[in-house]
Parts: sequence; C-alpha cells; structure tokens
Amino acid sequence: MKIKFLMAGLLAFASATVFAQKGELKTAKEEYDKYESLRQTAGMQTLAGGSLTNAKTAIDKAAAHEKTATLPQTYAVKAAVYGALAAQDSVEATAMPLLTAAEEALKKAKELDTKGDNKPEIENAGRYIAQFNLNSGVKQYQGGKYDVAYNYFDKYRQILPEDTNAIYYTGLSAANASSTDPKYFALAIPHYTKLLTTKYSKNDDIYYELSTLHLMNKDTASALKTVAEGIAKFPTKSNLRSREIEINLIQGKEAEAITKIESAIANDPKNKALYYYAGITYAKVGDVAGQQLKKTKAGAAKTALAQKKQENFDKAATAYKKALEIDPNYADAALNLGYVLINPAIDTYNAANQLPTNQQKEYEAGMAKANKQFDAALPYLQKAVELNPKSPEALTNLKTYYLGKKDVANANKTQKQIEALQGGNSPK
Repeated sequence: MKIKFLMAGLLAFASATVFAQKGELKTAKEEYDKYESLRQTAGMQTLAGGSLTNAKTAIDKAAAHEKTATLPQTYAVKAAVYGALAAQDSVEATAMPLLTAAEEALKKAKELDTKGDNKPEIENAGRYIAQFNLNSGVKQYQGGKYDVAYNYFDKYRQILPEDTNAIYYTGLSAANASSTDPKYFALAIPHYTKLLTTKYSKNDDIYYELSTLHLMNKDTASALKTVAEGIAKFPTKSNLRSREIEINLIQGKEAEAITKIESAIANDPKNKALYYYAGITYAKVGDVAGQQLKKTKAGAAKTALAQKKQENFDKAATAYKKALEIDPNYADAALNLGYVLINPAIDTYNAANQLPTNQQKEYEAGMAKANKQFDAALPYLQKAVELNPKSPEALTNLKTYYLGKKDVANANKTQKQIEALQGGNSPK
C-alpha cells in the first residue's frame, strides 16, 4: 500500500508539473494577445509593454521545459513575442539576439504547425521580423550604407514578397549601391521590373527610374522599351516623354526625336523641359548639316545644307525662347539659345573675312550682317552668364561675341573670368 501510494504521489507530481508548464504556455499566449490588443489603443503602450514582458517571462519557462519545449504553439508564441521585442528595440546589440531567437522559433513553428493551429502567431512573427528588417534598412539607407540596407530590405521582401514597398525599397537600395559596385545593377533591375507587374501607386515614376537604370547599365534598347511601355500607360507623364526624346538623341535618331517632341509638346504645352529638348534636337540637326556643309563644294547642295542648318538653328532658337518664357531663370535654355544665335553670326563673320580683297562691298555687307546677328545674340549671352556666372561655356560664348565685335578689352576681361574658373590654366 505504501509503494502504491508513493507511485500515485509521483504521478500526481509529474502531472502537476506538466500542467504548470502548460499553464506558462497559456499565460504567454494570453499576455501576448493582451499586448496585441493594447498596443493598438492610444495611451495603452505602457500596459502593452508590460504584457509583452510578462509574455516573454512565461514563454521562456515553457520553452525551457521538456514537456512543452517542442510544442508548435510554444515555437509560434515565442517567435511572435521575440519578434515584437526585436522590432521595438532600437539598439542593434540587444535587438539582434532577440531577432535571431524569433527567426529560429518561427522556422520551427512553420515546420511543426502542419494543421495551421497557430497561424495568427506565425503570421505576426513574420510581420515583426519584417518590420525589424525594414527599420534597420531605413537606418542604414539614411546613413548612406546602401549595400547593407539592401540586405535588410531583401530580408524584409522575402518575408512579404508581394509587399510593394518591400520590393521598391530593395530595388532602390540596390540602385544606389550600384554607383560603387556594378553588381547591384543585376539586383536592382528585377525588383523595379517586378513592381511594374503590381498595382504599385507610383509605377509612373518606376518606369522612369527603371529606364535610368538601363541607361546607367549601358542598355539603351531596354531603356527605350521601358519608356515606350510607360508612355503607353501614362501618356501625360512628361518626364517619360522627355526620356524618350533623350534616348532618341543618344541613338542619333533626330527625326524620330522631333516627332516625339512635337507629340509631347502638344500633350503638355507648358512643360519647359520639352521645349528645351526640342531646342537640343533642332540644334543637333543643324550642327550635322553644318558639318556636312564644310565638306561640300559650292553649288546647290552647299546652298541646301546652309539653308537646312539655318532653318534648324532658327527652330532651336524659337524652342529655347519658349522655354525661357515659361521659366525666365532656365539657365541651360539661355546658354543654348546664346549658342544657336551666335553660331550663324560666326559663320557670316568667317565668310566675309574669306572674301577676296577686291570684293569690298560684299565684305562690308557681310560684316554688317554679322554685326546684326551678334547684337541679336547679346542679350541672351548676357542672360546665360547672369543665370550661371560660373559657367565656362556661357562666358566663352560671350567672349566670342566680343571678339566678333572687335571689342578686345571686354574679350580679354571675359577671358580672365574663364581662367579664374579653370584655375588659370585656360589656353589663350
């Protein structure tokens, strides 16, 4: 009888111990649930924090006992509790051990919870771990450590693969990291491409950013394809149209660029950048005609080329003037306008000086025309310098004016300004 009584006592003690540990697991679950409820209520953060601390104390006991240590619920609750603690800990030294414990517990919970009984805790644990990686990624990104930020954001994305912010932040950090390590191009581009298959609210900007990545990666064809797709979906997005024009110019497709520009301007007539690109395009066509002109002998072909050059420079001037009407402080437009106006004056000046000495009247007429062209350019040349006094190009154009007008004093004065900008090493 005594032996039976002893055995019964031992069994009762063992049952009580198991019950106690399951009681700790129950307490951990209840305190964690209380935390989830309180943390979303204004003014309850302190109480929420207390519940989370209580949940950790209880789950640690349950996880330490052999009878409850391997239960799916233990792993699930521990993952959620430790994940929440890691997410709210801003000190990396103390947060990382919590995160590691949460990740290990989450992995086991997913393996063991085959029936999905602990789905809420498992999902919450994943979200907390994702939040930790998001917070860490933002911190590293803001510190300029884009490669480190990429690793955090990528972990965030792996947990929430369809979260558009996760995809974007991962791609963005890789894009920035590519400036110092080209291998990140291959990591950035797929994420931007993936975004375009989602309903991300800023996909109009993503098309533009992806085209930039392709250009940086020297893949002009993919950049143009991306922009074309973007314009088809967002026809009023002016920066996409500007990029399309830019790529056409890079590829030497000036005629196509002009067609695109005219379409873009019709769609967005107040966009100064479009008029600026129109000016660039017309000026480039004029420059090409000018280069051909130098290689062509006198005759109808030479006359036609001269006319083509002047017509396109006139169109460029009109476009730049329109850009300046929209934005009088548009320095690049002023600079380029000065160039397309003074270039014909230089041609006229040089042509007059190449005339034989027995053609005095023709020389005088040519110089008079050149002076008129130089004077027409002056206000814009001065405007370009005024808007950007540290631009060697603007100052050089102004110096050319003074040389054309035989104003040696001002030409020398302007040259000194150029030399000052270039450290005194500018050739005379």
